[in-house]
Amino acid sequence: MSDDNKVHEPKPEFDPSVEDIRKVIEEHAEQSSLVVASDILPAGLPIIPLRPRPAFPGLVVPLALNGKAQVTALHHAMEHHTQTLGLVMVRDLDREDSAENLHPVGVAAKILKVLHVEEESAHLMVSAVERFTLEELNDSGRLLYGRVRYQRAAELSVNEELRAYSMAIISTLKELVQINPLYSEEIKLFLNRESMEDPGRLADFAANLTSADGQLLQEILATFDVRKRIDKVLILLKKELEVSRLQSKISKKIEENVSTQQREFFLKEQLKAIKKELGLEKEGKTSELEKFEARLKDLTLNEEAQHAVEDEMEKFALLEPSSPEYNVSRNYLDWLTILPWGKHSKDSYSLQRARKVLDRDHYGLEDVKERILEFIAVGKMKGDIAGSILCLVGPPGVGKTSIGKSVASALNREFYRFSLGGMRDEAEVKGHRRTYIGAMPGKFIQAMKTAGTANPVLMLDEID
Repeated sequence: MSDDNKVHEPKPEFDPSVEDIRKVIEEHAEQSSLVVASDILPAGLPIIPLRPRPAFPGLVVPLALNGKAQVTALHHAMEHHTQTLGLVMVRDLDREDSAENLHPVGVAAKILKVLHVEEESAHLMVSAVERFTLEELNDSGRLLYGRVRYQRAAELSVNEELRAYSMAIISTLKELVQINPLYSEEIKLFLNRESMEDPGRLADFAANLTSADGQLLQEILATFDVRKRIDKVLILLKKELEVSRLQSKISKKIEENVSTQQREFFLKEQLKAIKKELGLEKEGKTSELEKFEARLKDLTLNEEAQHAVEDEMEKFALLEPSSPEYNVSRNYLDWLTILPWGKHSKDSYSLQRARKVLDRDHYGLEDVKERILEFIAVGKMKGDIAGSILCLVGPPGVGKTSIGKSVASALNREFYRFSLGGMRDEAEVKGHRRTYIGAMPGKFIQAMKTAGTANPVLMLDEID
């Protein structure tokens, strides 16, 4: 395969403004008036494959040529004084430029102005003037060259039916302009140049304005019968109008939502500033620090915990709310200051009360009750039962959990139970590192927070 025939990387997009196109048209007004008759157009043309849309007669088209083959076609047109190129759309956008990949119908285009030429790229303005059918196509590897037969539309007398169709196209274009003002300049430019007595030219212009798929536009280009072409264009315009209305509706909704959100944001900021001035509201970080300090007043922390809280509060005071560590530090302080430091329920060592509670809650189980009473009696003699462990063993349903509740009630302590059945991650028991997102302290810390005392009876249930 020749290098000239390969698909080349696209160059930066060449998209001149409507004003640029107007200037080119004015500069070449006399020339463009001379290229209407097909008898002065050459029968052989260097071919430029187009993608993703075809060109329509009567329109000025900006072209960006890519690859040696296309630049060679430009030089051929310039050197042979025809100043004319054949513009033909490709069948498959993903395939390379070749004779087999071209549609049979294209347009002849007069070169108006060459803006930029390099070895493998060029930018130019052309005026598409006439449809043609490819009769023969020669692919030499360096250049695509075609023998063409021009397909001028038969002269039509503009009857009432065609006039009505033309007015329908113009009416739809006006609706499009009201919805999307981007079309207005192009429509004004066309109406200043063309007569409304040419319905075929009007149909070509309207089709070119739509955002329809390139293959649909090629189908319109290949429709030589003006009446059928206008029918197809009207269908495209109606679809374009519906799409534009939907886009306009979506844009308005988005603008309304954005405006509402902005208004709410500004009002909230103003309200926040007013409350701050009146002393009714404080900054989030300040109020958080005051909340933590108020909690600490009711707690009795040991020396180690006191130092940890003070260091963390100093660090928190220096952090910005937008900092990733802000929430980590705040959550840590929240847990440190909400735990029941120094809060203990007063133990009851009364054996008579313990026997009464056990007999009230359970029938039988004498050996279990005796062992619990022995446990309480030893604690009474020592004056403390902190750190003691009782192991309750038995099949499901015999009352192990309820015995634990009775022990807590007999000792006058809070009761907290958590199940280890099915637990696979030990971090749920001992807690996560606080650097992790969503980190939580372990079950024992959560138990003290829930119980509200530092000495609850904890039951580790369902140890498998």
